[in-house]
Amino acid sequence: MAVGEDCAAAAVVSQVRHRCCFFSSVDVAITRSDKLPKRPHLWMLGPLVSHTGFVSDARAYWVTRSLIAWNVNDQDTSLFLYASRDATMHVSDGAIHGYDSKIELQPEHASLPDNVAEKFPFIRSYRTFRVPSSVDVASLVKCQLAVASYDAHGRQQDVTGLQLPGVLDDMFAYTGPLGAVFSDKDVDLYLWAPTAQDVRVCFYDGPAGPLLQTVQLKELNGVWSVTVPRYRESQYYLYEVKVYHPSTSQVEKCLADDPYARGLSANGTRTWLVDINTETLKPASWDELSDEKPNLESFSDISIYELHIRDFSAHDCTVDGNSRGGFRAFTCQDSAGMHHLRKLSAAGLTHVHLLPSFHFASVDDNKSNWKFVDEAQLAKLPPGSDEQQAAIVSIQQEDPYNWGYDPVLWGVPKGSYASNPDGPSRIIEYRQMVQALNRIGLRVVMDVVYNHLDSSGPFGVFSVLDKIVPGYYLRRDINGQIENSAAMNNTASEHFMVDRLIVDDLLNWAINYKVDGFRFDLMGHIMKSTMIRAKSALRSLTRDVHGVDGSKIYLYGEGWDFGEVAQNKRGINASQINMSGTGIGSFNDRIRDSVNGGNPFGNPLQQGFSTGLFLEPNGYYQGNEADTRRELATYADHIQIGLAGNLKDYVLTTHTGEAKKGSDIYTFDGSPVGYTSSPVETINYVSAHDNETLFDIVSIKTPIGLSIDEKCRINHLASSIIALSQGIPFFHAGDEILRSKSLDRDSYNSGDWFNKLDFTYETNNWGVGLPPRDKNEENWHLIKPRLENPSFRPSKNHILSVFNNFVDILKIRYSSPLFRLSTASDIEQRVRFHNTGPSMVPGVIVMSIKDAQNEKCEMAQLDKNFSYVVTIFNVCPHEVSIEIHDLASLGLELHPIQVVSSDVLVRQSAYQASKGRFTVPRRTTAVFVRHRC
Repeated sequence: MAVGEDCAAAAVVSQVRHRCCFFSSVDVAITRSDKLPKRPHLWMLGPLVSHTGFVSDARAYWVTRSLIAWNVNDQDTSLFLYASRDATMHVSDGAIHGYDSKIELQPEHASLPDNVAEKFPFIRSYRTFRVPSSVDVASLVKCQLAVASYDAHGRQQDVTGLQLPGVLDDMFAYTGPLGAVFSDKDVDLYLWAPTAQDVRVCFYDGPAGPLLQTVQLKELNGVWSVTVPRYRESQYYLYEVKVYHPSTSQVEKCLADDPYARGLSANGTRTWLVDINTETLKPASWDELSDEKPNLESFSDISIYELHIRDFSAHDCTVDGNSRGGFRAFTCQDSAGMHHLRKLSAAGLTHVHLLPSFHFASVDDNKSNWKFVDEAQLAKLPPGSDEQQAAIVSIQQEDPYNWGYDPVLWGVPKGSYASNPDGPSRIIEYRQMVQALNRIGLRVVMDVVYNHLDSSGPFGVFSVLDKIVPGYYLRRDINGQIENSAAMNNTASEHFMVDRLIVDDLLNWAINYKVDGFRFDLMGHIMKSTMIRAKSALRSLTRDVHGVDGSKIYLYGEGWDFGEVAQNKRGINASQINMSGTGIGSFNDRIRDSVNGGNPFGNPLQQGFSTGLFLEPNGYYQGNEADTRRELATYADHIQIGLAGNLKDYVLTTHTGEAKKGSDIYTFDGSPVGYTSSPVETINYVSAHDNETLFDIVSIKTPIGLSIDEKCRINHLASSIIALSQGIPFFHAGDEILRSKSLDRDSYNSGDWFNKLDFTYETNNWGVGLPPRDKNEENWHLIKPRLENPSFRPSKNHILSVFNNFVDILKIRYSSPLFRLSTASDIEQRVRFHNTGPSMVPGVIVMSIKDAQNEKCEMAQLDKNFSYVVTIFNVCPHEVSIEIHDLASLGLELHPIQVVSSDVLVRQSAYQASKGRFTVPRRTTAVFVRHRC
């Protein structure tokens, strides 16, 4: 997901994102208004004020069964714990009234125990008070609670509520069954709800039918359960949870879906009681899919294509109308989109990353409620008009489009992508989609959003977890208010049962849907321990037992370090730096910003390595000639570390002539460039669904008079840097066909119109109107003249040329294992950069990769065809000849794929062995190889 810099009370950042912007590693305090859902939420309304006249904050922490922590300074302070089962407490005349219990707490002279301080590092300095051993804590946590402090004279000093996750974890952490468990004759239902006073299950006749029966559940150690006859299968149900809710300071009766739901009605109004292992829910040969999975020898062989499910087929006329925009489109084997994916797969692409496909809030599952614009009329409008965006915005709360980063329930496919949101369709069709992609050689990555939830509070269909155990699943600040830095309703994976729910959900998708990988939205907001446990749980899956080879499931995510979790304030989080050594990937914003220039939150005209910095300025002042030359050289250093797997220990001779490790080279904001211990820990990319497409980036940053032919060369060159880097290359769908979103920097809710993908290659969607005002108006003065300039629009030939070149560069990556080294030691031993130091030629990167030359060589032979590979990236607007004496007399030749390339210029690349002279045309990536005898 993403967070936006224009959010309320936003700080200036160099990298934060969500439905809008891919951030980075900067510590920022941001409210993610760019990810606002389509309805008001409690968190938008500011601090909650209790209408009962009692306390509305919760500044004390019940951290274990026997300890309460509060930030009180007076050593003579005495504390009392108050409880009311019916939530009748109130303050009057300086005293608390309406309580059932009043318990004196004993001050502790010791600080928080180490294990508690590790779990709650931000309250390490708080004073602790002991709860008497005679207290029935299990009963008290079901009550309205408060602690009050009194001075030595018995005068009340302060009163506040309590945050309970610590004591709930200490007393009720649970590893047994949850959700619906099916046997031959019965179904057992289990719900973890230790603060609930009562739980019942309501069964309904169909997704919208009447109530059939209400059944009482019984509690044992915080888990409520009941056994019902198997004939209940395929009925719909909700839990009725009677629980004290701190957001209203009342005991509420909440109707909630099952957190472990495996089926839903439209919009999640009810849970569908379904045995997901039923044969009728499986496509033909589903149980044998593990035998058909595309081969994957090493994670270093992975390449990723990021795709939104609706984008894939919404405009594809070769897909039947009932399947467009949904899961079933991937089963249309003769569609233009599937033909396109087959070409990429044949070239070597291994994984398709699908944007959120679980149950999210922002799109109505009922297709009959959708509204559409008249695209034929919009197509008649001028390319720089604001009328198109006005039409899109007018229906964007009711159209079928959204990226989906507003999760409601994680464990069920999204109903709007299914032919029927009720019943089995979403389950069957999701499985058919995975099966179809696997059968054309592509593994499937699921985009998971565990860092926040769409809604909270006791009301509303899109609030689930916070109805069942209020105040537990969501991370709260030191005043007891919900943290929203991740967009809204941040979740707290540092709590045992949140961590468990995340891991259980991943296992659900891996086993029941045979998903091949997971991309974690705002992974930095999840604890590192959760990620490690998730990886371990997934790797334990076997084909014999689970029908899945868990060792082939790859994990990666956004390791941005910001908000309340920054710098490990809530525990060791899954940030870029912290994830080194885990084998889990994180997005590399260093190479992105260096290739493109600036960052997604700066001036869009800032140029970078590929977009003309120093070499072909666009008129935006980035310093004098010496400044821009130095900045270009700095970008080259950062890119070279990225090309070397972004390894923290890789030693590079920098542009200053100093030999430095990757971790000792710093970005402009002071973050280390290299942070990985293994190449599979870096996701190298230049564009993603957040921010502008690659073509739009090139179009806005390069000089306005640059020809479309040259823009196409830059587009491909940027992609080739990623494709030929060590690590995991990541491509946004459509970058290989010059995809444009009409310069929209945040198209999460911009409809089918601005997000169009055309796999017929007739158009790239450039110039379809000014992008939506909300996120783009401040740059309309830059965007409008470009959209109105006909020279910016590529032809079909341009699109096909770039696509063919992209296919070639993928084939080159997979022509040699030297481009896919799997260990840090291999990269450190084999990869070298040659145009470095103070005398470097600006705009040229020369990378060599060495293999064993003969049987006596110290290194192992990896490539049976090539013993040496040299790649030259020339971003200059002119031909470059460069002599590299260390590469003389090597017998290098242009790569066979480039020898027959449709790109005339790359075929002119040459190598003169006697001097080690390479000649590479303008804006060209040339690959030279030495064949084995």
